[in-house]
Amino acid sequence: MTVQMCAGADEAVADVEDGSTVLVGGFGMAGMPVDLIDGLIRQGAKDLTVVSNNAGNGDTGLAALLAKGRVRKVVCSFPRQSDSYVFDELYRAGKVELEVVPQGNLAERIRAAGAGIGAFFCPTGAGTPLAEGKETRVIDGRAYVLEYPIRGDVALIGAHRADRMGNLVYRKTARNFGPVMATAATTVIAQVREVVDTGRIDPEAVVTPGIFVDRVVQEART
Repeated sequence: MTVQMCAGADEAVADVEDGSTVLVGGFGMAGMPVDLIDGLIRQGAKDLTVVSNNAGNGDTGLAALLAKGRVRKVVCSFPRQSDSYVFDELYRAGKVELEVVPQGNLAERIRAAGAGIGAFFCPTGAGTPLAEGKETRVIDGRAYVLEYPIRGDVALIGAHRADRMGNLVYRKTARNFGPVMATAATTVIAQVREVVDTGRIDPEAVVTPGIFVDRVVQEART
């Protein structure tokens, strides 16, 4: 598989379709692929389902996409924090749907999609409103909830470095959801700080192998 090295974010997200499920990496703003999100805003895709840890911060990144009215549903762990006022206003006005997923469950549901797991039982959320309408089972005396994989049409992730085969290295907490999201989407687009020649990354340091990556774009420097 040949990785496409894109000239910019607009080229990288040009074919994202209306109604797509988009996995977006990031823990708050750490590892958030802001350039790709800005490109998606300019591209105009709408009616999106966004899967991310948070529901946007301030006025940039996911918050900017939400403010444009492009998102139909948000699947996340932390929809509310001190600077999530864009999402908060939209949700209270009934303009966006929300599915809250505990953080560990969110990571595991995405990982399950990449691993080809049909479903799994997890104790997190058992006995709470998050388990309503879901199959539950008692295993070894403990209640478990059946959870299903989360797959994406597109994954937008941020990494620190890529080589020209698409192998990715992350930097500290910016790693977060990127590795599992890269395995769980049909098209994976990585925004990176720098691109190096193939062979410049120690194979032992590669976190996401290039086989999972379709497009790479070097982020704009300001």
